[in-house]
Amino acid sequence: MEYNDVRVNVLAYSLTHVWRKPMPLVLKEKIMDKIDASSTWRWFGYDDAWTEIDGLQMKSVTGGGHSGAGIFISAEDMARFGMLFLNNGKWKNEQLISENWIKKATTPSGPNVNYGYMWWLNKKGARHWEGLSENIYYAAGFGGNFIVIDKENDVVVVTRWLEPSKIGEFMSKVNSAF
Repeated sequence: MEYNDVRVNVLAYSLTHVWRKPMPLVLKEKIMDKIDASSTWRWFGYDDAWTEIDGLQMKSVTGGGHSGAGIFISAEDMARFGMLFLNNGKWKNEQLISENWIKKATTPSGPNVNYGYMWWLNKKGARHWEGLSENIYYAAGFGGNFIVIDKENDVVVVTRWLEPSKIGEFMSKVNSAF
C-alpha cells in the first residue's frame, strides 16, 4: 500500500516509540496472525530509517511502497484485512480494532471530505465514484492496489495493478451484480 508522506512516516516513528518495538512486529502480533494472514507479507523501512529504543536499533517503517520500503502484501492478505474492517474490527469472536476507531477512521476529515484516518471515502468531492454508495470506503495503494469496503453489499473488493482512474468504473460493474 502507499501512504507515504511526512505525516504517515512521523506516525509510524511515533508508534514505534509508544509500543517500544518495530511496527511490523506489532502488526503481526496484534492483527496479521489473528486474521490468519500468510507469512509472506513484509513491511520495510528505508535503509537509513533506524531509531534506538531501550538500547536496541530498530527500523522506523514507512507507508510508501516505493524505493524498497513500505508494506508488500498478497491479495488474499489484503482481503483478510478488508474483511476485518467490513466486520467492524471483529475477527471470529475477538474485537481486534475498536468499532469506535473504525467509525472515526471512516468519517470525513475537516480538510478533505474524501478522506478519513488513512481511508478514502466515497463522498461528494474530488474522488467521488458517481452512482455508488457514499458509504463505500477504500485503501488506495501504489500501482492500483485497492481494498474497497462496501458495507451495504457486504463485500470486500481487492484489486491489483488496476489503473487508479478506472477503479470507480470497475466498482460500478461490481455493484451492478447486486
